[in-house]
Amino acid sequence: MNKRALISVSDKQNIVEFAQGLVKLDFEVVSTGGTLRVLQEAGVPAVSIDTITGFPEILDGRVKTLHPFVHAGLLAKRGNENHRQQLEDNNISPIDVVVVNLYPFKETLRKQDVTHEEIIENIDIGGPTMLRAAAKNYADVTVVVDPTDYPEILDSLRSGDLDYTKRQQLAAKVFRHTAHYDAMIATYFTEQTEEDFPENYTATYEKVQTLRYGENPHQQAAFYKNPLEKGGSLATAKQLHGKELSYNNIQDANAALEILSEYRQPAAVAVKHMNPCGIGVRESIFEAFQTAYDADPVSIFGGIVALNREVDATTAEKLSEIFLEIVIAPSFSEKALEILTKKKNIRLLELTLEDNKITNKVTTVGGGVLIQHSDDGSVDESQLTIATKRTPSEQELEDLLFAWKAVKHVKSNAIVLAKDKQTIGVGAGQMNRVGAAKIAIEQAGEKTAQAVMASDAFFPMPDTVEAAAKAGVTAIIQPGGSKRDQDSIEMCDSYGIAMVFTGMRHFKH
Repeated sequence: MNKRALISVSDKQNIVEFAQGLVKLDFEVVSTGGTLRVLQEAGVPAVSIDTITGFPEILDGRVKTLHPFVHAGLLAKRGNENHRQQLEDNNISPIDVVVVNLYPFKETLRKQDVTHEEIIENIDIGGPTMLRAAAKNYADVTVVVDPTDYPEILDSLRSGDLDYTKRQQLAAKVFRHTAHYDAMIATYFTEQTEEDFPENYTATYEKVQTLRYGENPHQQAAFYKNPLEKGGSLATAKQLHGKELSYNNIQDANAALEILSEYRQPAAVAVKHMNPCGIGVRESIFEAFQTAYDADPVSIFGGIVALNREVDATTAEKLSEIFLEIVIAPSFSEKALEILTKKKNIRLLELTLEDNKITNKVTTVGGGVLIQHSDDGSVDESQLTIATKRTPSEQELEDLLFAWKAVKHVKSNAIVLAKDKQTIGVGAGQMNRVGAAKIAIEQAGEKTAQAVMASDAFFPMPDTVEAAAKAGVTAIIQPGGSKRDQDSIEMCDSYGIAMVFTGMRHFKH
């Protein structure tokens, strides 16, 4: 009995060469639809699937391989005498090699102006069924889903060393492939039905690269991307220069992008260890970066900088004066690239900054994950409640809203001091709020005079207000909602400080 290979692929990369190799190894090649045409036009002696089934492809190709003669040939255990007898009784031939990849569901979803009907028609049914059947019976069937595996498979078939272990590895790849495919479909339908937290959470990612290590050299790590990501994220960034990104680079760069998304005017954000060490907003991107740099010229060393305008030559000259791990921008001028690429190790990332907010945040915990909507909460002037006797001035109000956007991205307990759309002091990740305030005040030094303060959550005690007042802070923005709000209000009033409540907190754990 001749060996038989079933080939039905959407991605026809190198399929002709692979099929020709199988024919030389005395395989009978059976194929379907477009794959059959491609093979026959290339001179491969392939035969149609209906030579096995005795039944034509119907329903516009929706049904062609869903047939007992196909699946019995895939699922029969070669060492099982009962199975062998049933194949013989029903005149069914075993299928030894299956080469299948699936309808381009992901590519269809990403097309411009695609219709729901077109998406539905690109949900493969027969392909996953054949793959799963062949992978289940990997002890006897070789199943190939990835075109990059073709050369190795042919070599192994020629040498006769395609052993049980290798077939099991191929089966594992198949089940990952079909799970990945089904997860994308599940995600699409879940979004269509607007279910935020369904009974089962399915997610899938594609490997971008293996990283040198994780947070520390003794930890292994890899970077994966959302297969349906359209743009505006690190996963779609174009690296123009520099060595590979590290685990910590990716974390910090993502934090920088999340902060940058808060600002529409020319803005620059400097990040260290996922906290902003400097944020500046000005009329030009050069002035914005200079402002972010001046906010904390010590901490920015070795940091990540993200800018929301093209990097010009003048800005590039300033960037090149200090050691930076990464510079992220929507574009770089030719002269800017010439300047920055003189620095061997700096990574330059170019990406679109539109629509770069993710819908859900997923955090792993022991035995499971936590899923929440991303913190896209914001407030404007009309939503603020003035809690004190004094109303903030127009300049103070502008700085309060600037600082509120910044403190949202600082690890709790968080305090940010700002003046003239520049962060001047950041207190991050402290166990008590007054401790965070003291760090921010110490960092700001004399600049604290006439500055504003933002707190990510309410003041449980008036001690933070008192520390701010003694340092020269003139206005405070905070969520409000403490049982002891009145104590803080009275402390503000005693120092002539204006305080506004947002009614919204921004814990970041």
